[in-house]
Amino acid sequence: MKRPLRPDELALWGLVTATVRPAHGRSTPSPPSHAHPKSAPVAALIPADTARRAHAPRQPKPPEAIEPGRRRRIVREREDISARLDLHGYDQDRARQALHAFIQRAHADGARAVLVVTGKGRLGDGVIRRRTPEWLAEPPSRALVAGLSPADRRHGGDGALYIALKRRG
Repeated sequence: MKRPLRPDELALWGLVTATVRPAHGRSTPSPPSHAHPKSAPVAALIPADTARRAHAPRQPKPPEAIEPGRRRRIVREREDISARLDLHGYDQDRARQALHAFIQRAHADGARAVLVVTGKGRLGDGVIRRRTPEWLAEPPSRALVAGLSPADRRHGGDGALYIALKRRG
């Protein structure tokens, strides 16, 4: 035998169903008929920290990949790599600050493509290598970066990134 849902369970189910759309050709299910008539407002039933997490800002989307033709020109050195930054030996905080400063300085100098050497890390999955696309999506650099791609083997391979910069406007 099923027990009737409590008001807090109904409120939680209401939150879940509010975020879901029915499949094509299906209708939205009606709420259970055994709902408690004096249920509390949904906001009163949800813990405050849960509500804050639900509306937390999303992480910025990493920059897109460099267009294949442009990447090919950079690899073949037909488009100049104007500046290089080597982040070996940096901790995360210093690497992030250095990266933002480097991108801003390179853009101000009119650079169109730069190389950032992150290294691979000890096990091939270094923290700086993994976090660099996230850092480039943050406000100081986001408006300046057109795209990024892994570097060719002769420029550092998996331990380096080509970063295409937007034109100065």
